[in-house]
Amino acid sequence: MVPTVAVIVFDRISIFEAAIACEVFAHDRSDMGLPNYSTVICSVERELLQATAGFQIRADHGLEAVAGAGTVIVPNWRDIAEEPPPELLKTLRQADRRGARIVSFCSGAFVLAAAGLLDGRRATTHWMYAAEFARRYPQVELDPDVLYVADGNVYTSAGSAAGLDLSLHLVELDFGAEVANMFARRIVIPPRRSGGQAQYVERPMASNPSDDHLSATLAWVGGNLARQLTIADLAEHAHMSQRTFARRFQTLTGLSPWRWLMQQRLGAAQALLETTDLSVEQIAETSGFGSAAVLRLHFGRRLGISPTAYRVHFRRRDVQLAG
Repeated sequence: MVPTVAVIVFDRISIFEAAIACEVFAHDRSDMGLPNYSTVICSVERELLQATAGFQIRADHGLEAVAGAGTVIVPNWRDIAEEPPPELLKTLRQADRRGARIVSFCSGAFVLAAAGLLDGRRATTHWMYAAEFARRYPQVELDPDVLYVADGNVYTSAGSAAGLDLSLHLVELDFGAEVANMFARRIVIPPRRSGGQAQYVERPMASNPSDDHLSATLAWVGGNLARQLTIADLAEHAHMSQRTFARRFQTLTGLSPWRWLMQQRLGAAQALLETTDLSVEQIAETSGFGSAAVLRLHFGRRLGISPTAYRVHFRRRDVQLAG
């Protein structure tokens, strides 16, 4: 069954966030052998809409079309001080009650919060709006430092480009890591960033030779995941002390070296489960987890599913299981 997505637009919409949703979910990628979504653009107002970039758009559908969507996206909101229209809030509550996946980018979290969908949940929004969001919605467990948050069927992301990261995460949930990587390649962006990565990472404006060492180390790790690497190994490869390496690594990536390494290993294991007939034990060794038990532990914590169940769900059709 083709997943259905409704993107909600409105007068004075920020076109970048809306375009992110359209680029990921409404673009035809069948020429690459990739799956497509069935996407509808739903307007809050039934007239010509003025976008913030100085041009006009007209949606083909009103909010009634949201009723047929499995995923509903609010790309942003035009003014965080403005209460969203009651019809929009009602539509989102109805979608939530029937179990749809509810998604916001950037200031769209204010709309979800106004609808009551974030009460008692973890959420995020653009760091510039975090203080006002926390003041207005204290019942929401706001995490202002991450790129995106998933809590049940509700997903919120930080500002602008973090919507791309969340969108590709949703593609991964629907079709697996390999397809999500292909989507990223088609858009010509690096593989998606984890939701736990920092929204804003301090980076020096001037060229720093240590960054070259770090970049080389990141590439080296990708080819040596099967080794039982330690942080000391990474620091030695980058020609730094462990303390300096950890500090500069955090500045460069927004993650601790250990957390980043676990993400690389998990991604490698996902790809092997999707595209090979290696056993779970072999995949655990190849991706650096050491044993199937450790691999299952990390899969359960990160993805909420076992490696075997992941393989069954996301197995490429052109790869046959052995035996």
